[in-house]
Amino acid sequence: MENELKGIEIKNMTDTTADLYFYGDIVSDWWGAWQAEDQYPDAIKNFLSGAEGKDLNVYINSGGGSVFAGMAIYNMLKRHGEKNKVKVYVDGLAGSIASVIAFAGTEPPEISSNAFLMIHKPWGTIAGNADELRKMADDLDKVQGGILNVYENHLKEDVTIDQVEELINAETWMDGKEAAEYFDITTSDAKEYVAAVGNYLDRIGAKAPQAYKNREKQKLEEKEPAQKAIQAVDTEKRNQIKRLCIGGMSR
Repeated sequence: MENELKGIEIKNMTDTTADLYFYGDIVSDWWGAWQAEDQYPDAIKNFLSGAEGKDLNVYINSGGGSVFAGMAIYNMLKRHGEKNKVKVYVDGLAGSIASVIAFAGTEPPEISSNAFLMIHKPWGTIAGNADELRKMADDLDKVQGGILNVYENHLKEDVTIDQVEELINAETWMDGKEAAEYFDITTSDAKEYVAAVGNYLDRIGAKAPQAYKNREKQKLEEKEPAQKAIQAVDTEKRNQIKRLCIGGMSR
């Protein structure tokens, strides 16, 4: 079965299980979803309502996005896991706040040996006076503390949260085997997937390793022309809707 809700795709839902995909950016709401793969809390709430009582398979290939949206999604998945099994697979990248969602399962996430976990300091923009800029820095430190609280619950034995904080401060990319040195995760053999990661990493200037860049470039080159055309049409339709909305508000 394949069904579609606004902003979210549900695949392979059965009487007992459902598959959930994070293959784009994590955004705050529908308005911020610039491609079909982007996810936001309200869409996940609707999905979980339809998947009540079912076990979940969660697949991630996302560069991240909104911290608070990601935290909300993490908490919703954790609540779902209080009554059901939630298994998370990192297919390509769990970066930034998507790395937090990766730990929302009822068991350790599975990360392919050619997939990546990326952790870094929270990032934001602001325009204001000196006091406002200092407050922004303090707020970002508090947000980082919240992210660390999640990571701390999933550390390997003998790994300290101070070690992980050093990795965050340095913006660290880890493949599945490297991530398993710090976190309680399961590694698996390399897999190949074709998926959109979104443009979040480009916006924040994240320093993706060359191995990841090469893999994403190869995926783009292998996409069928028809698939690209369908994606372009879908993007244009969404942009037309948003232009109409903006035009209506300006009148």
